[in-house]
Amino acid sequence: MKPFKFMLGFSLLCLTTMALAQHEMQTSAAQPQSDAEKSFTQLKSLAGKWKGTVTVEPPQPQIKNGELGQITLRVTSRGNALVHEMNDPTKPDDPTKYDHPVTMFYVENDHLTLVHYCDAGNRPRMVARTSQDGKTVEFDFLDVSGSTEYGHMHHAVFTTIDANHHIEDWTYMMPGDKPVHAHMDVTRVQ
Repeated sequence: MKPFKFMLGFSLLCLTTMALAQHEMQTSAAQPQSDAEKSFTQLKSLAGKWKGTVTVEPPQPQIKNGELGQITLRVTSRGNALVHEMNDPTKPDDPTKYDHPVTMFYVENDHLTLVHYCDAGNRPRMVARTSQDGKTVEFDFLDVSGSTEYGHMHHAVFTTIDANHHIEDWTYMMPGDKPVHAHMDVTRVQ
């Protein structure tokens, strides 16, 4: 009886997967991509490992201008999400002790959305707008969950120069709504 149950379950899983794939092919073939989907496709093309310099304005004691930053972007969840991770390559890979924010991108209700899981202990959510040429995706603050006692990420801009070079501009709002701008000019490592 067990082999029958296994084969039945396996067959149902295969049929479900095939039906989902067929539905996705029919849906994508029938509808043109929205601006949100085009922007998401553009960002997904940045999947890989990146390194470059970080410049912060106004200067902050914990970050030296010109320091090296590392970014990893990875497509996940059957192409429905993009994971963005930032870290300092000179520090041990221990997110419990060192900054290691994670940002998730996804399309929801025809909007490209990001949620930034911040080292400050909150989760700001932003919604994208795309430039006319499609190379710049700008994210505007929507709301935040969690405490903003130490500030929160408020704005982000991704500019694609080419397949191996992009720029990220992030704005962090310190307590008292004082903006700090971080500019990262990165090139593809992998």
